[in-house]
Amino acid sequence: MLFEVWAPHAERVEVATGGRTHRLGPDPAREGWWRTELSAPAGTRYAYVLDGGPPLPDPRSRRQPDGPDGPSAVVDHDAFAWTTPWPGRGLPGAVLYELHVGTFTEAGTFDAAVERLPHLARLGVTHVELMPVCPFPGTNGWGYEGVSLWAVHEPYGGPEAMKRFVDAAHRHGLGVVLDVVHNHLGPSGNHLPPFGPYFTDRHHTPWGDAVNLDAPGSDEVRAFLVGSALAWLRDYRLDGLRLDAVHALVDTRALHFLEELSTAVDGLSAALGRPLFLIAESDLNDPRTTAPRDAGGLGLHAQWNDDFHHALHTAVTGESQGYYADFAAAGPGALAKILGHGFFHDGTYSSFRGRHHGRPLDPATVPGSRLLGYAQTHDQVGNRATGDRLTAQQLGVAAALVLTSPFTPMLFMGEEWGATTPWQFFTDHADPELGAAITRGRRREFAEHGWAEEDVPDPQDPATRDRSCLDWAEPDKPEHRELLEWYRALIALRRAEPALSDPQLDSVTATAGGRTLRVARGPFRIVANFSDAAARIPLSDPCEIVLCRPACKVLPGPAVQLPARGAAVLRTTGATVDG
Repeated sequence: MLFEVWAPHAERVEVATGGRTHRLGPDPAREGWWRTELSAPAGTRYAYVLDGGPPLPDPRSRRQPDGPDGPSAVVDHDAFAWTTPWPGRGLPGAVLYELHVGTFTEAGTFDAAVERLPHLARLGVTHVELMPVCPFPGTNGWGYEGVSLWAVHEPYGGPEAMKRFVDAAHRHGLGVVLDVVHNHLGPSGNHLPPFGPYFTDRHHTPWGDAVNLDAPGSDEVRAFLVGSALAWLRDYRLDGLRLDAVHALVDTRALHFLEELSTAVDGLSAALGRPLFLIAESDLNDPRTTAPRDAGGLGLHAQWNDDFHHALHTAVTGESQGYYADFAAAGPGALAKILGHGFFHDGTYSSFRGRHHGRPLDPATVPGSRLLGYAQTHDQVGNRATGDRLTAQQLGVAAALVLTSPFTPMLFMGEEWGATTPWQFFTDHADPELGAAITRGRRREFAEHGWAEEDVPDPQDPATRDRSCLDWAEPDKPEHRELLEWYRALIALRRAEPALSDPQLDSVTATAGGRTLRVARGPFRIVANFSDAAARIPLSDPCEIVLCRPACKVLPGPAVQLPARGAAVLRTTGATVDG
C-alpha cells in the first residue's frame, strides 16, 4: 500500500504500524509530500509521526476505529460487494428527507436505519439527506464537530455499515445525499495543524481561524477538500452532497473554491455516467451561488432557502422574534413574494441584520428547483431552546405549500407523522471543561433570545440525545396516521402532476389576503388558511377539490370554505364563471 502525506514543514516523516516505524521519503513530483510503500492489508492500524513527535491520525484517514484521536486504519473500498446497480438519481423532481443517523432510531446506527427505509419508500420521497457522519468526539452528537473528512463515525457502524445503508437505499429506489462540513473542524480531535497550513488567521469565523482557502499553502488545502468530496461520491456511491454554511468559506481568490468544487463534481459525474449534485447552505441570498458557471455563477446545483422556511414558520406559528420579524410583519404576503421570486430579502432591508440583504433572482437563470423548500430542518428545530417541532395542525398547512411549491421539497425526519419527540442539541465531549463550556454557552445564547436558561437542556446529558430519538410507534397511532396519509397523498400528487413540480418561478401566481394565501400552479389552486377561524377564499375559476385537510367545501362565486388552519389543493374545472 502507498502511504503518502502532505507535511510541508516537516524534516522527517514516519509511519508507525505494527509496533514499528518506517521512514517516508520526499515525493519528487509533489512539493511538501512524503511517501513510502508497505504491505498493509485492510484493517491495518497506522499513524504518522512528524519530527519525532506524537503519533497522529492520517489527515486522509478512511477509518478511525478508535475515534478521532486514535490511529487510522486501512480501508479497501474495492472489497465491498455492491448488490444494486445504480444509474443515479438527479435533483430534478426530487423530494428529500433529512435524517440524523444517531437519532433516526434508538439504536442510532446505519444498520438500524436500513430497517426503516421501507417507510421512506412508501412515503414517496426520492432521496435521503444524511446529516454529517465524519468521526466526532464521543458517541452522540449532531456531527457538525466532525474531523477526519474522509472517514465515517465508528459508533454509526463505520465505512462498511454506511455502504450497506447506501446499497439498501438504492435497492428501495432512494438516492443518498451527505451533509459535509468544510468550513471548520473540531473543536476537539482536530489534528490537521501539525501537518500544514490547513487554517489561516487571515480570516476568522464563528469557530476560530478560517480554513485556508486563499493564503500560502491553500492549493493543497483546497485539493484536500475537493478530494474528500469526490471520495464520498465515488467510494460510497452517493448521489449528492449538502455543503454546510458555505457563506463561512472565506475565499478571496479569483477562482472561488465552490466553483472549483462544482467543476470537479461535474467532471466526476461525466466520468461515472450518473448524475451528481451539490446543495449549499448559504445565508447570502445570492443567486450566483446556484447560477451556472457559464452565466457567471458558482455552478452549485441547489441551495437551502431559509427565506421560504421563515415566511412559512411565521405564517403557521405567529412567531416574530429575531430573524422572523420581517417575515411576520409581511404576513402571508412574504410567502406570496417568495413563491414567485425565490427570495424575500432580494436587496431589501433586513431589520435582523440592520442592513440591506440579498440580490434579485433571475428565473431564467435560476429555476425554483435550485432552491430547497421546507417547513422544518435540523437547524430550525434543534436550534430552538427545547427542540420543539411544529404541531400536526401546523404541519398540515405547511406541507400543502412545501409539496406543491416550485422549489425542491425537503422534509425533516418524523415530520410526516407529526412526531412529538423533540430534537435537541446534544454533545458527548470527554473533556469536562469543554463540555461545561458548551453547556454554558448554549444556555447563555438562548437567554439572549428570551428563553429561560433553566429550560435549555444540557447538551452533555445523555438523556438529551435519548429524548431526541424518533418514536417509531407513533406512525401507527390514529392521531399520527392521518397526517402521514396527507403527506403521502401530497407527494404522490406532486409526482403525478407535472404542474405541481414545475420549477419555473415566473409561472407561479400567489396572492395573500389577510391570513390566507392562494397559489395558482397550472390548472391547480393551492389555498391555505393560517387563522384560527374559518375563511372564505375567492377563486378566479370554478374548481373541484383534489385534496384538503381538514374537510373543506367549494362555494358559489366561486370560492372555497376552509376551516381554521386548513389547506386544500383544487383543480380548475374549465367551466365559465357565471357573471
